[in-house]
Amino acid sequence: MVKKALITGITGQDGSYLAELLLENGYDVYGVVRQITIEDPTNRLKRIRHICDHVHLLPGSIDSYPSLYNIFSRVQPDEVYHLAAQSYVSYSFEDEYSIINTNINGTHHVLSTFKEIVPNARFYYAGSSEMFGKAATSPQDESTPFNPRSSYGISKVAGFHLTRNYRDAYNLYSCSGILYNHESPRRGFEFVTRKITSHAAMIKYGLKDKLELGNIDAERDWGHSRDYVRAMSLMLQQNTPGDYVISTGAPHSVREFCRTAFAVAGLNYEDYVVENEKFYRPAEKVPLVGNPSKAKNELGWQAEVAFEAIVAEMVENDLRHFRDHDSGRAM
Repeated sequence: MVKKALITGITGQDGSYLAELLLENGYDVYGVVRQITIEDPTNRLKRIRHICDHVHLLPGSIDSYPSLYNIFSRVQPDEVYHLAAQSYVSYSFEDEYSIINTNINGTHHVLSTFKEIVPNARFYYAGSSEMFGKAATSPQDESTPFNPRSSYGISKVAGFHLTRNYRDAYNLYSCSGILYNHESPRRGFEFVTRKITSHAAMIKYGLKDKLELGNIDAERDWGHSRDYVRAMSLMLQQNTPGDYVISTGAPHSVREFCRTAFAVAGLNYEDYVVENEKFYRPAEKVPLVGNPSKAKNELGWQAEVAFEAIVAEMVENDLRHFRDHDSGRAM
């Protein structure tokens, strides 16, 4: 029998790679999307345009329990991947109400529907390294206390506890992945990594003359989204549910990211990158770096795409994008 997977957030970076992976593995894939997404496919379905004919897109919203109830009843999924969330950390400082309301209530709606309609199915919740926030130690693992420092991080901690409590209280197969920063050419332009790679390409073609960033010595644990969705799938194939840190375990600075990205474009980052205090986030004395040992030992998972390869893939994608854009403008 063909397994059915339901993905919230299917149009995002992770949702698109996860949908590809599940299709390759023979799943029947369903995605929850807002009605406006279906009405504006050119802009809102761009990450999954190449697989739209192979997935089932169902209008609904994690903000609406009735719409989720109808979707779960119709699909009867074997696996549920809850990826949808407002995820831009800097924005969460500006609109705390929307971040908390959407992320916490949305997760509660999905879990409640899951329990009522398909209690024998399996559930994955997308956690985040931002849950650790101002961590006391590094690297962080599954036993490290949460200490979030943004509304986004707070909302993710709440979702993590909801997921664990549903597992304990109702004996459901529900688990969480605590994912560290993961990137790809499908990353949104609002994130610092895509801001760097897109500016390297635009500067290469004379469309920009500089790149303003915050603290370029800040460090992050960067992996590839394609690797990380593989971990999500593996979590739902185990005999018992659990929670896992998903990371590379290797820190890299924003400066390193800039150096690598601009080098791919044939440029020296020092000639173009300018630090601007208005982009600074609160200083982190302890870097957010994950310890993926549990995932390696229990899931057989580890990151495969190297840091340099991730950056190169993103820059090469943006070089093609802006070269084509510039050519079109010239015509």
